[in-house]
Amino acid sequence: YRDLEDLRSAGVPIDFDSETGGYAIRRDFFLRPTDLSLDEALALCLLGMQLRSDEQLPHTSPAGRAIEKIRSNLPATFRDDLEQVLPFVSIDLARTENPNAADVFATVRAAIRDRRALTCEYESPRYANEKPPFRFDPYALYFGQRAWYAIGRRHPDDSVRTLKLSRFVRCTSTDQPFAVPDDFSLERYFGNAWRMMRDDTRHSIQLWFSPAVAETVADTWWHSTQEVDYHDDGAITVRFEVDGLEEIVWWVMSYGPHCRVLQPDALRERVRTMATDTARLYESPG
Repeated sequence: YRDLEDLRSAGVPIDFDSETGGYAIRRDFFLRPTDLSLDEALALCLLGMQLRSDEQLPHTSPAGRAIEKIRSNLPATFRDDLEQVLPFVSIDLARTENPNAADVFATVRAAIRDRRALTCEYESPRYANEKPPFRFDPYALYFGQRAWYAIGRRHPDDSVRTLKLSRFVRCTSTDQPFAVPDDFSLERYFGNAWRMMRDDTRHSIQLWFSPAVAETVADTWWHSTQEVDYHDDGAITVRFEVDGLEEIVWWVMSYGPHCRVLQPDALRERVRTMATDTARLYESPG
């Protein structure tokens, strides 16, 4: 009866039908079309129409078709406003090439839905000269930076791995069932990794950035643990808590002489070694 009252409160005409002995919604009742604000309509059109041409993101083509249907039902004034705005707003994602990712995405997505294992072949530095087939139990799909990844258990290693979709040479469905562990989540799996690659050691990172790049660095939210201290000379010190150094070292190197590692010593040594090796490349001309 509480459910019935909730429906009535929402404006749904539901009453007792003596002929059937149950409750029924009046036959001439229809839900009202969704009322979108101009901002909501603009956001949907931008995401659905502009991103659909980017094949690195599955689902964007059907999303674009859905947006066209929604757009055709908008009030005429909204459609006119959108025509005035859309040509002057653009979304541009990082470029990447994933020619086979769409087909693999569909196969992996179906395997996640049906909880059925896959038989795969994969290009990896670990198996540089061969591509042995293996069983893969996909737990989740994840888009990070420039590519799609499948996270799941790889057999016979029996370890949870992150595999890039574009590196799959073959990916076929099987009838072998699998179960996702109750305690699995992407948040727990990635932990405090800088992006995707984590290890079991957490590092307290402190970085100094020169005034030349300080504003640009501070304006971006790089990591969930980020803290920024501003200095009188325009420089900043940024702190992170990161599980692993493999990814953050490349980000630090991208700022060259404008970034100095204050701690930990392990990261300082990695950056020093990489900077020295880079300088050697330019010791002789040509």
